Amino acid sequence: MELLKGAPVSAAIRAQVEEELARIKGPVPRLAVIRVGERPDDLSYERGAVKKMEAFGLRVQTYVFPEDISDETFKAEFKTINEDPDTAGILLLRPLPGQIRERDIEAMIDPAKDLDGISPVNIAKVFSGDSSGFAPCTAEAVIEVLKFYRIPIEGKRAVIIGRSMVIGRPLSMLLLKENATVTICHTRTREIQTVCREAEILVAAAGKARMVDETYVSDGAVLIDVGINADENGALCGDVDQPSMEARRIALTPVPGGLGAVTTAVLAKHLVQAALGVLP
Repeated sequence: MELLKGAPVSAAIRAQVEEELARIKGPVPRLAVIRVGERPDDLSYERGAVKKMEAFGLRVQTYVFPEDISDETFKAEFKTINEDPDTAGILLLRPLPGQIRERDIEAMIDPAKDLDGISPVNIAKVFSGDSSGFAPCTAEAVIEVLKFYRIPIEGKRAVIIGRSMVIGRPLSMLLLKENATVTICHTRTREIQTVCREAEILVAAAGKARMVDETYVSDGAVLIDVGINADENGALCGDVDQPSMEARRIALTPVPGGLGAVTTAVLAKHLVQAALGVLP
């Protein structure tokens, strides 16, 4: 088993960010991270994003609101952040609590500041193949890893486990844009292991700890683990049962140490692009 580690990919993106940052004449771009409540996964992602922005020489400010904040109050607060001229980009940690109408927030966010591709404008661009919109950072990070390690995408059979609008569906569009042949699996997919074993590129984005074991892959496959989970002992793990893959002739992104670092690097890249007005 070959490990496709995220650190060298992140370092390559950092070099690109530093080059683009040198072109900015005004203030260093500032990211607004918006969190409602204290969900452990949100806290983990927030810590990673803040650390990455600071390491890349970018500014970041977190806005934290109580979990029981009303829909009306949150919208007013979000509007202020969204319209702040010093805010170059926004990362909204989701899902939001049930009392907040998340779709209204998605419609409110300025597409030019929507670094994680939640705006209907950016989603439409991703699905139409228009590269002038921001794609979700995790989906784009998958493409970054494949390209960094010079893994061919064109003509390859790619299978994605998971159909969410955060990863599965937008990633399918990004892979199609690279001329892969894409299949999306989900909870109703019959004989899912058989379908996955046909994949030359398999992306595990089911959100279920260690769901994907050796029965899901064929030798020679590239396996991208998107999952961030805690196992029964509280240890961090992905959607892939990595120990079961040790003897397999595959390439795998580990968890931790894999896609997470690339995702936050893509977020930093998007922030600088937003400040430069490159996208959308």
